[in-house]
Amino acid sequence: MCLAIPAKIVSLEGDRAVVEAIGNRWNARTTLLAQAKVGDIVLVHAGFAICTVDPQEAKQTWELVARMFQDQPADG
Repeated sequence: MCLAIPAKIVSLEGDRAVVEAIGNRWNARTTLLAQAKVGDIVLVHAGFAICTVDPQEAKQTWELVARMFQDQPADG
């Protein structure tokens, strides 16, 4: 299953960003979003930021994802 997650851009160099969501950071490419900037919240899928996201919508998604995984055992 593939899942697109909203994440905040915390650093950006060229088309390479470090994004953060739900306490995790990872790399994403902003090739599809030429105007992306630090502080933007973007939807990340398969390592690419594919669109910007409303901050309130992102917050709701983060809360839903957190609830989905709160009862999961630590080893998956």
